Amino acid sequence: MTGRFAPTPSGRMHLGNIYAMLAAWLSARAQGDRMILRIEDIDRPRVLRDADRWIMDDLTWLGLNWDGDPVYQSDRLDRYGEAIRALCGNGDDGGTDVRAVCADDGRCDDTVYGSETVYPCFCSRADIRAASAPQEGDGFVVYPGTCRCLLIEDPDAVTARLKAGRQHSLRLFAPDRNVTFDDHVFGRQTFNLARDLGDTVIRRADGLFAYQLAVTVDDLDMGVTDIVRGRDLLRSTALQLYIRERLRQAGWHAGASASEPEFAHLPLIDNAAGRRLAKRQRSLDMGVLRARGVTAAQVIGYCGWLLGLQNGPEPCAAADLLPAFSWNAVAAHREDRCVPDDPFTI
Repeated sequence: MTGRFAPTPSGRMHLGNIYAMLAAWLSARAQGDRMILRIEDIDRPRVLRDADRWIMDDLTWLGLNWDGDPVYQSDRLDRYGEAIRALCGNGDDGGTDVRAVCADDGRCDDTVYGSETVYPCFCSRADIRAASAPQEGDGFVVYPGTCRCLLIEDPDAVTARLKAGRQHSLRLFAPDRNVTFDDHVFGRQTFNLARDLGDTVIRRADGLFAYQLAVTVDDLDMGVTDIVRGRDLLRSTALQLYIRERLRQAGWHAGASASEPEFAHLPLIDNAAGRRLAKRQRSLDMGVLRARGVTAAQVIGYCGWLLGLQNGPEPCAAADLLPAFSWNAVAAHREDRCVPDDPFTI
């Protein structure tokens, strides 16, 4: 199996990030597995200069090593474009197609979009909010299918908009069926693609590839089979499994093992006010903690305690937690964790 660190270089890592990365490292190393480092810098407006180096320095300082050279998503844009063309298929999906669109500037795109594969979406965020029913829980908004209906009812209008160069995203059609997977921490999970996820953006209107597409392609290509992340991504896991399935059906050739991945979604880490930790909360980021004199052993020990692998936050090395590591220990307490603003005594 292969595990992975997959940080976004949008700022200094905080205690919640380290907690998740420690869990991923323990899961892989406890089985003698490979661990890769993938820098998820595809969302260029969010990338902070030098944040990738800070991440690697912090991981090294904490003793959380990885195998091989880091992989940058920004080096893989052509691969994501290939994936979208594979998802579009060849127009034999049984739905309504638009094809061979040429813009007024003479550029042509021979991609075939379909109402049951990938279709262009011209909706703004305001359009989507106005047309969507409010969602409970995590605030996820299911797209109401406005532009898919337009493609079915008036494909000539879609062609005209594309030819005129109208800005648009690309959405992947979500059929009305369930995706089920087993999670090491939260047990069996079932999500309905149409009801719980909806037609999902895979390329944004600004031309950037969406996280859901990129991470699925990366995990397939890199043979990642041990995925550890926060419970807020449980719903995303169902979507990524569906994208993986569609790519395989399209003849996508992954660069490594075709084994299905295993998942562990962790309880989230909240601050003293009960809000999820964020990189803008500087008091618990690695730069501030290290500058204050907090040791790597203190950080690892505290995160090991948050994972349920120690009875208290005693300082230790990451390797010291390997004998105690099990997903049963983590799953024994599924509620979100809360940490004070200053959890360390110097």
